[in-house]
Amino acid sequence: MSSLLQGVNLYLIGMMGAGKTTVGQLLAKHLGYRFLDTDSVITQSAGKSINQLFAEEGEAAFRQLESDVLAQVCAYTQLTVATGGGIVLRRENWSYLHHGLIVWLDVPVELLFTRLAEDTTRPLLQDADPKGKLRSLLEQRTPLYSQADLKITVKAEETPEEIANRIIEAIPSVLKPKVSH
Repeated sequence: MSSLLQGVNLYLIGMMGAGKTTVGQLLAKHLGYRFLDTDSVITQSAGKSINQLFAEEGEAAFRQLESDVLAQVCAYTQLTVATGGGIVLRRENWSYLHHGLIVWLDVPVELLFTRLAEDTTRPLLQDADPKGKLRSLLEQRTPLYSQADLKITVKAEETPEEIANRIIEAIPSVLKPKVSH
């Protein structure tokens, strides 16, 4: 697998609660890659939580920080990167993501809602109707997410290990060995 990937980064995209961080850490271990979570890098460098950033500086400022982090990350190789759910919203981010292999963890709204029901750290879910908000975010982002190299549809009963294994098994289908003519 490592020889097929040739150090190319894996970028995990998908909605909040899709399991990008958990699955990403497992993938990194399997591949002998380093793991990075763009939200963690942002909170460390800003010295504030995502909630604080949204409240004090607004979503646009957060999205700019996210793009800056992504621009720096794509200079490295052998990384598995868990991205924020909205990273796909900015066109410039796609130019960075395309430096690597993009994996979309596609999780149904009902499952996302169950996973996020107790989570108060998600600024976009501070809404009177969090399930409706999730649904509308997913509808808005699906055309963007669907540009990923690999789509992995997650089922409720799957463990993070099973999802990571499915991704590893699917990578060869999108990474063809180079053939010289």
